[in-house]
Amino acid sequence: MSYLLDKKIQRKKISQIVLGVVVLIILFYFRTGIFSGLSSFSQGLFRPILILGNNIGEKFKRAGSYFVSKNSLYLENQNLQSQLREDEARMSNYNSVLADNENLKEILGRKNPKINMILSAILSKPNQSAYDTLTIDAGLKQGIKAGDIVFALGNVPIGRVDLAYNNSSKVILFSNPGEKIQAVIARKNIFMELVGRGGGNFEMVMPKDFALQKGDQMVLPGLTPYVLAVVQTIISDPRDPFTKALLVSPVNIQELKFVEVEI
Repeated sequence: MSYLLDKKIQRKKISQIVLGVVVLIILFYFRTGIFSGLSSFSQGLFRPILILGNNIGEKFKRAGSYFVSKNSLYLENQNLQSQLREDEARMSNYNSVLADNENLKEILGRKNPKINMILSAILSKPNQSAYDTLTIDAGLKQGIKAGDIVFALGNVPIGRVDLAYNNSSKVILFSNPGEKIQAVIARKNIFMELVGRGGGNFEMVMPKDFALQKGDQMVLPGLTPYVLAVVQTIISDPRDPFTKALLVSPVNIQELKFVEVEI
């Protein structure tokens, strides 16, 4: 009886082994289709999870970009506010100097009489005419003559009348390359020569001990300190006893539509 039971168990084990071998053969032979099916099944099962993960990742990426952009705008805003405060301080100082100048002239009986200005439209600008020149629509018939000073915004000298015709004039800008003009360092009251570099830019060579600073103003000589240029950059070399300053006009010529000529 025991012998028959052992025989039965042995046959059952052999059957299981044979079945396992057959299954392995089937899997091996048809592996591509089966694995493809399993892959499709797993893809269908995990697809919602993958989509959700991608969406969450994209949102985090956008959030990161938002914070980076916001931080960049914040820093830019801080820089602009700082620049605005510097400009306001500089303008406040200029207005104070101008007021003191006016008071002093009044005390000394040298207050300026009313200045006659002729308003004129700009017919052509430096990008339309040769070098740093303007053509304006007022001339001899309006009382303009060669040598008259031309202003922008009423109080910024930008050039001089070179040739005056009946109803138009040619204006050479002070920033015309090679053009030279005497100016005064407002903070030091020292006369210097500015040389035009074109495009509203100037340069000035001075002794190293002058110690100019960015933002210092150069004004025209005279009772009224009209600002001609503002120091932008100081270039120095320890081996050179002189220092070069690069300056820029307070106005952008390309943005102007009208000028005024002092007659």
